[in-house]
Amino acid sequence: MNAPLKHTADATTVEEGLAIQEEQAKFDSKAATEVAMRNTLLTPRFYTTDFDELDAIDVSGVREDWDQLIDQMVSDPNKGHFKKNEDWDYVDWDNMEPQLKKEFIDFLISSCTAEFSGCVLYKEMKRRGANKDITQLFQLMARDEARHAGFINDALREAGVAVNLGFLTQKKKYTYFRPKFIYYATYLSEKIGYARYITIFRHLEAHPEHRFHPIFKWFEEWCNDEFSHGEAFALLMKTDPKLTSGFNVYWIKFFLTAVYATMYVRDHQRPAFHEALGVDPDWYAHEVFTKTSKLSEQIFPITLDIDHPRWQPTLEKLQKANADLAEATEKGQFFAKIGAQARAALAFVSLITIPAKSHKVPASTRLEPVY
Repeated sequence: MNAPLKHTADATTVEEGLAIQEEQAKFDSKAATEVAMRNTLLTPRFYTTDFDELDAIDVSGVREDWDQLIDQMVSDPNKGHFKKNEDWDYVDWDNMEPQLKKEFIDFLISSCTAEFSGCVLYKEMKRRGANKDITQLFQLMARDEARHAGFINDALREAGVAVNLGFLTQKKKYTYFRPKFIYYATYLSEKIGYARYITIFRHLEAHPEHRFHPIFKWFEEWCNDEFSHGEAFALLMKTDPKLTSGFNVYWIKFFLTAVYATMYVRDHQRPAFHEALGVDPDWYAHEVFTKTSKLSEQIFPITLDIDHPRWQPTLEKLQKANADLAEATEKGQFFAKIGAQARAALAFVSLITIPAKSHKVPASTRLEPVY
């Protein structure tokens, strides 16, 4: 009889990875799970969709690029990578600066929830579908996301907390999105995830004195998984040209604006975290937006004008409105809450009405990570 797998990094399927996490759940923290259960505009969500529509996708028009991507994912270059080894430095959680500890744990819980959200969605598509191309892709992506979530939970357990991922699967509210909205939102989530992780990784390569936790050493291979997943969604969108033309371009602009704005506001809630990294949040946001915009040219016919004179000041107004909203909500100030919500809505309208930049989408969709 084979010995049972001991770590999610070694699992070859999502089912194996989830079984390991279920065994570990007995050690997980109720408080961390409650944080992951929250549903707000800024917290990661769990999604469901029309799985029959996904199952009907025909990838024959992108077959060459598709097979290359699948072969790369099947080769599983990161098997065994996402676990602690001799490069994992000791973390003195007890003596970590309290605000940094709070913000970093929040960052890890949010990241774990986001990774697991993808795992749940992809696993469900694999379970429900009959289309071999589509189910194979989603099985491979679910495998990767399960590893990522499990690895973050390992880091959280050192701090005395962890997320009960099985509980999230059963109890967290699911949001229904049509498949095309899943494509736009998840494609951007994967690509901006790549841009975020590689920007932090390269910064800490140059400034290792700011690497206050060893998990950042794993970001390069991690973001390459994110990159591959984004490539998959780009190819899915390319199977139907209507998804990136006509009225759908307005939906693309909406999702670009929403994803960028959410990232900006969320990151500005963690000043101690970014100070410890030696990163200015405004600089970081612009770097990530620049990389994501360049990458998204592979499939989207527009990019946002992040250098427009109205862009940065309006993001700052949105951030201020969100901070005021959180304060008013905590204090039970009804009218202040309504006012902050109105200012946030007006700021978002101001962002989304900035004219976008148009370009011709290249004939070849596939990209390779270069940053």
